[in-house]
Amino acid sequence: MQVTVSSAKGVGAENEDGVFVGPGAVVVLDGLSAPKDLPMACIHGTPWYVRQLGTRLVALMGDERQPLAEVLRTAIGDVTTMHSGACALDKEAVPASTVTMVRRRRAVVDYLVLSDSVLVLDTAGTIQAIADTSVNAVAGPEMAAALAGPAGTAERAARVSELVAVQRGLRNRPGGYWVAAIDPAAADHAITGSVPAAELRRAALLSDGASRLTDLFHQLSWEELLGVLEAEGPAELIARTRLAEESDPDGTRWARFKVSDDATAAYITF
Repeated sequence: MQVTVSSAKGVGAENEDGVFVGPGAVVVLDGLSAPKDLPMACIHGTPWYVRQLGTRLVALMGDERQPLAEVLRTAIGDVTTMHSGACALDKEAVPASTVTMVRRRRAVVDYLVLSDSVLVLDTAGTIQAIADTSVNAVAGPEMAAALAGPAGTAERAARVSELVAVQRGLRNRPGGYWVAAIDPAAADHAITGSVPAAELRRAALLSDGASRLTDLFHQLSWEELLGVLEAEGPAELIARTRLAEESDPDGTRWARFKVSDDATAAYITF
């Protein structure tokens, strides 16, 4: 495996994405943002959670006997024990993250996807994009309201906060959607699989800020996105994304919650 990565923050104060690389292992995390008017029940915050979870995942992925879902289950449990007594872990407002993982295991490549970050695989010439977009199927009225009107206004920000409040109540429970947070059982809801390494030419792990040229803006096919990564690298993919975002500063052409989102891409060749 040869891995190249790039990550850049969007409009927020910090980059809440994370990319972690170890021997035969790659992890991309996209931390869930919290609007400023919705206080967190945890003193640590999302960037801390992403760092702790990503570091633990890469360490645990070295044990090839453990399926990736079990690796994720253990890592979530481990990080949960790292919270302090000042963190109200029985509340909904705790740090959370999407998870995308790839591991080379001798002649096999394992993968795991939890929530809406995207894994793109080029297997024997067939391009497949894998993501769990369940979050888009819940809180429909609130989501439509949050996407209405120009971005950057106080009214729009208030509607986004209303959406996040509803989504928090649906997070990691039946009928809702699943992300890494406090409950290790979220790992049971991840998409997992394996492909023969001999058939896998390349792969990309993308936070939704780095996949939007394809799945939101529809400027590139998945194959063309892989072509940009192959020819010019992850930093160029993010640079092109920023140009597209800048061409639509109020979100009227492409309705989105953040005009410019944190963007992380890891590109793997085999």
